[in-house]
Amino acid sequence: MREERLRELLARVADGQLDLEEALEALRDLPFVEVGDFAVVDTHRAIRCGFPEVILAEGKTPEQCAAIARRLTDQEDPWLATRVDPEQAAAVMGAVPGSEHLEAARAVRWLPEEREASSGRGPVAVVSAGTADQPVAEEAVVTLETMGLEVRRMYDIGIAGLHRLLARRKELDRMAAVIVVAGMEGALPSVVGALIRRPVIAVPTSVGYGAARGGYAALLGMLSSCASGVVVTNIDNGFGAAYAVARMVRTSEDEEGR
Repeated sequence: MREERLRELLARVADGQLDLEEALEALRDLPFVEVGDFAVVDTHRAIRCGFPEVILAEGKTPEQCAAIARRLTDQEDPWLATRVDPEQAAAVMGAVPGSEHLEAARAVRWLPEEREASSGRGPVAVVSAGTADQPVAEEAVVTLETMGLEVRRMYDIGIAGLHRLLARRKELDRMAAVIVVAGMEGALPSVVGALIRRPVIAVPTSVGYGAARGGYAALLGMLSSCASGVVVTNIDNGFGAAYAVARMVRTSEDEEGR
């Protein structure tokens, strides 16, 4: 349940348009509902955290993904499924008409018809060091867009050609926050963090040759960054970076509006 729906419900009770029993019935399935014997959907997540529960498809069967997606759609909340393979995507889209497969991001999402994809909050830049990092970058982009933020993509501007990054410096400094996605030695977030005043969230990817060790070299390099204030997520965790940034931007803008 979205916060605006809860506000509308409480306003109707306050105005006498809805009695207490009717309101209780509308809230009957809060704060969670079981889906078969394999999932418990947190229907209260959007009220607490600002966005509904997200489906991590990895490790789930196509049928399980579809059933969870159907239940989330019943709440009329936007939802996102990450790390979706083609079979899972087909099952989910078959179960939920109007859902969208975003192949580059390995994701499926559904947005209510009355909800705009972007609220104009942000913008947030998603920067990738190389083309091979784009699946993780796209996961971040899709998460931000689904959460209602405006996004700017800046791809393939790693430090092997530093002039590409420097050409975007002024634009980066106009962003609300910057997510930097990089594999190999993971140096790009340190450079970005040294150039701009905005929050920088670094995402190491599993891209790189032998000694990169599936992203550990990038992870350790980012954790050891000499640029102050760079925050680091887990390897390939574009979703986690985007969710953290959305919380930062929303909290900042909400406080400015008070």
